[in-house]
Amino acid sequence: MMPFNNGMILSVLADYTDFTEVRWPKVWEATQETIYMTAFSVSAVFILGILIGLLLFESRGKESLWARGSYKVVSFFVNVFRSIPFLILIVLLIPFTKAILDSMTGPTAGLPALILSAAPFYGRLVETGLREIDKGVIEAAEAMGASKWEMIWKVYIPESLPSIVSGITVTAISLVGYTAMAGVIGAGGLGNLAYLEGFQRNQATVTLVATVVILLIVFAIQFVGDIVVNKIDKR
Repeated sequence: MMPFNNGMILSVLADYTDFTEVRWPKVWEATQETIYMTAFSVSAVFILGILIGLLLFESRGKESLWARGSYKVVSFFVNVFRSIPFLILIVLLIPFTKAILDSMTGPTAGLPALILSAAPFYGRLVETGLREIDKGVIEAAEAMGASKWEMIWKVYIPESLPSIVSGITVTAISLVGYTAMAGVIGAGGLGNLAYLEGFQRNQATVTLVATVVILLIVFAIQFVGDIVVNKIDKR
């Protein structure tokens, strides 16, 4: 095996530090596309995930036929979509995406796969957070005659809010990674930039810049998520 020498090391460093090959307007456009895909999908996943989590929590272990049937059906679909690798899912959804958006490329075309891949995962996290609520709190609210909507808005969500926020933080970080994978097959964003401009054109610096920007987005999401959790967690 050929040993690394100083010349080879300098050559590798030169490949990654030639910033003259980076088209910064293109980097900014790709960053905006990644933020757009992440923000839109996180918003949709947050709403859908809470609904899924509440449905799973409310129907779990209940004796009625409707509750047992609902839990089994929802749990089945959640497990199916959680199990499909993202790249396979986005390919499977191409006909569906084309039917509703009339396009298979661009940031918006990546949204259906992003949402359907992350919502079941987040729904399970919400269900787990709800199951951690002190049963005494639930029983006290029920004894006071709280309606189902009052239980949801005044007990379930407030009591599990730290878990809900930490769960959406983890999910948002996963979605940033998913946007990069979606970009490789035409959804745009930093993943598309790293693949087309960096890998296919052998411009290592472009790939490095795209990677650094993705890391900065991830760090920002984690930083904000940690601050919010620390403020609302009274335990």
